[in-house]
Amino acid sequence: MNITDVRVRKVAKDGKMKAVVSITIDDEFVVHDIKVIEGEKGLFIAMPSRKASDGEYRDIAHPINSETRNEIQDIILRKYEEMIAQEEAEAEAATYSMDY
Repeated sequence: MNITDVRVRKVAKDGKMKAVVSITIDDEFVVHDIKVIEGEKGLFIAMPSRKASDGEYRDIAHPINSETRNEIQDIILRKYEEMIAQEEAEAEAATYSMDY
């Protein structure tokens, strides 16, 4: 399995959810609505889910083993952190150019 594309959409509102992500697997299969969440121990991903009739949330799609989950999470969080770093660099550059 190769994750061939990762698209991160930052969430504008304050809160624990930081972004919503779509991944493409092997240029053939897309999973939407993976969430990047800020937890007590740092960032993690939550797979797409829906609320069941008993009020519990159940994953719609998810990895079968922890190795695959870790691989997906590492790729998504790396892409998210790259996006945040780029936004910060652009904001800093804009501030610097306004000073001159």
